Amino acid sequence: MASLSSYPLAFSVRRCDPEIIRPANPTPREVKQLSDIDDQEGLRFQFPIMMFYPSNPIMKGKDPVKVIREALGKALVYYYPFAGRLIEGENRKLMVDCTGEGVLFIEADADTTLENLGDAIQPMCPCFEELLYDVPGSGGILGSPLLLIQVTRLRCGGFIFALRFNHTMCDSLGLIQFLNTVVEMAKGLSIPSLLPIWQRELLKARNPPRITCVHHEFEEVTNSKGTLISMDENNSVHRSFFFGPKEITALRNQLPSSLGACSTFEVLAACMWKCRTIAFAVDPDEVVRISCIINMRGKPVFKLPSGYYGNAFMSPASITKAGMLCKNPLEYAVRLLKKAKAEISQEYMQSVADLMVIKGRPSFTKLGNYIVSDAQHVGFGGVDFGWGKPVYGGIARAISIKSFCMRFRNKKGEEGIVIPICLPPPVMERFEHEIKRMTKEAKPTRVITSML
Repeated sequence: MASLSSYPLAFSVRRCDPEIIRPANPTPREVKQLSDIDDQEGLRFQFPIMMFYPSNPIMKGKDPVKVIREALGKALVYYYPFAGRLIEGENRKLMVDCTGEGVLFIEADADTTLENLGDAIQPMCPCFEELLYDVPGSGGILGSPLLLIQVTRLRCGGFIFALRFNHTMCDSLGLIQFLNTVVEMAKGLSIPSLLPIWQRELLKARNPPRITCVHHEFEEVTNSKGTLISMDENNSVHRSFFFGPKEITALRNQLPSSLGACSTFEVLAACMWKCRTIAFAVDPDEVVRISCIINMRGKPVFKLPSGYYGNAFMSPASITKAGMLCKNPLEYAVRLLKKAKAEISQEYMQSVADLMVIKGRPSFTKLGNYIVSDAQHVGFGGVDFGWGKPVYGGIARAISIKSFCMRFRNKKGEEGIVIPICLPPPVMERFEHEIKRMTKEAKPTRVITSML
């Protein structure tokens, strides 16, 4: 199995000057606190999304830039915190100053077509910087716009919608809720079908805070063996790996029936983690971990109301020695992933919120950690501004030690899962070799050695 290939693209993008889009009507002037789940060091970054839309004869004469720009202003009336700016209070507590200053918007045109883009329509499009321009001074966390949107018209009549959002404000499901409101405004609604709910106090620390669970995802790690490499995105390459029915079946055939039901996400995440660890050539006695993003929405125990758009996930981790992970069959990694997912509870969430307050809002563990999120059902592929669904909609790229599983149709028309990953060049070569080896054919199941 090979990674999805992207070739250098020769086209130019003409951008208008960035503009500010403010709420279409007056909005409350107030300061709102983020939750203690929002307010993690590991979420203080900008998150990119891209959607590629084909031309639609029904929309002939309509300009996607104009439609989306106007709908955005209307949606911000209901989601007015997005039009504010983040400020920091005591103990680095993040708050939104709802100033109504607005979000950044870029109108652009590209002298290419959707067909010409071809294989570039995938996570980590090689023209990423052209289609989501990093406006100088806009990428900060404090005092910067919380959303940046670029709409690029294509020669064929299609367009590309690209967005960057401050992750402390919401997660991907919260963003989809906002985008669905933009869609509804674009189609003529005046009130969202699902009204936004702030209520970030639902996920705040207790008073007094107390850590009651083990949180491997936030542990401080020392590189005792010198083989846990710090990720530097400036010296790394991004590639996307497609898992179709053949590859998924090959992996599932390596699992014993005694393991029970396994989701496709569990199988693929375990495979990626094992291959990544082998590729890094980690010392066998070094401890490695996998963190799995788990959504809290829709689970009665967390009592989050419909319409809540803040960060509502946890990232519990399982640990093992690298040697155990690499020498054991895939079943071993799957069991560890399942173990991490089983940690989720109301008490675990509360313990995370309390940990943020007690330990000064630390970042997640970076050395020896691999974070995987299942984004298959988030809904980016269903965002329809009137031109129909995108041919691809989802995360624009891998981010440092994070990967995302997304639905994807390759150029052969096969439906499957695409997973982008970011690795140093020599590690990427070894990783691709391991992925090919593991998905080539089914292997007999072996007895696994006990876990750490």
